[in-house]
Amino acid sequence: MPKRAVNSFRDRVIGLRRVPANTLLPHPANWRRHPPAQNAALRGVLAEIGFADALIARETPAGLQLIDGHLRREVMGNQEVPVLVVDLDEAEAEQLLVTLDPLAAMASHDQEALLSLLESVRFQDKAVNDLLEALANDNYQSLTPMPPLHEPKPDPGPQIDRAAELQV
Repeated sequence: MPKRAVNSFRDRVIGLRRVPANTLLPHPANWRRHPPAQNAALRGVLAEIGFADALIARETPAGLQLIDGHLRREVMGNQEVPVLVVDLDEAEAEQLLVTLDPLAAMASHDQEALLSLLESVRFQDKAVNDLLEALANDNYQSLTPMPPLHEPKPDPGPQIDRAAELQV
């Protein structure tokens, strides 16, 4: 039986640092916007669980520039946060910035497994419970509206035939 090829991927993580969140530079091309419900739910989860994930940043001459974790940076202020430092250049950072969340969003879910998990999970925070209720009702997207890729063009209103007006 032939051997199956094993993919070999580069490990781009060069370190883990703990730095004050407000010293991290937001990425100027960050395209994600965080609605108030997400902000409130994140604060609730952090209050009850704490940090269990790292932000992602790259070294620049000006300092550590975020690729992932902009809302956590905003919420945490001057508190220290864990940051995975990666050795990406600007073009690679933009590639990761534009694909990281959409790749995660592509995952499907098993509603039965989710409902079973939700039966065992309890939070005190209302915003987190609202999020979990929306998940249970398969209405998660209502909490995170996707902005249109292109701004809708304004309706020009009724069109007036100026040529007909001039033929009097």
